[in-house]
Amino acid sequence: MPITRLCLVRHGETEWNAEGRVQGQTDIPLSAVGVRQAHASAALLARHDFSAVYSSDLMRVRQTAEPAAHKLALPLQLDPDLRERHYGIFERLLYTEVKERYPELYVRFHEKDPDFDFETGESLRTFYDRSLSAVTRIAEKHPGEQVLVFTHGGVLDMVYRRAKSLGLAAARDYGIPNCGVNWIEITAAGWDVHCWADVAHLAAALDELPDA
Repeated sequence: MPITRLCLVRHGETEWNAEGRVQGQTDIPLSAVGVRQAHASAALLARHDFSAVYSSDLMRVRQTAEPAAHKLALPLQLDPDLRERHYGIFERLLYTEVKERYPELYVRFHEKDPDFDFETGESLRTFYDRSLSAVTRIAEKHPGEQVLVFTHGGVLDMVYRRAKSLGLAAARDYGIPNCGVNWIEITAAGWDVHCWADVAHLAAALDELPDA
């Protein structure tokens, strides 16, 4: 199997990121800061050659991906399986509000119970399978090529865990900043992280995800 290189980018900042509000699959736009981050990322990514550009279909990711796709003169291919985890009853609430309103459920979330699904959302086990299936499908479609993928913090978390053989319950000691650039290689031998959470092209970037 030839080496396939994936450049994975988290979406730019939203007002909800700055507020510490749970987004999940709620479809909201980038903030003014996020728009600037998207254009800064596009300027960096345009220096590379890519065979294709993929994106989650949620607005904040599409808005991040569009400037890069335009500079690269490549069509933007939307994939709903690149969406963030569905956070069910937690969505739209501040993390501080979740702790107060659902203390027992927050403990299950914080401890990464693989079967906890926020009552109306998606379990970590199901999300892991969906995320990795999407990334694997993209890699298999482009053997030996270099592909750009725009997605969410949760999906990037799952990718890193897969590449580093980390369990779902392991504490996160790696960054997943807004518009951070991450490079992985996929071969027959497995997945390998070559660069992670590169934000040198940005003035500033948040990593507001829990368990940082």
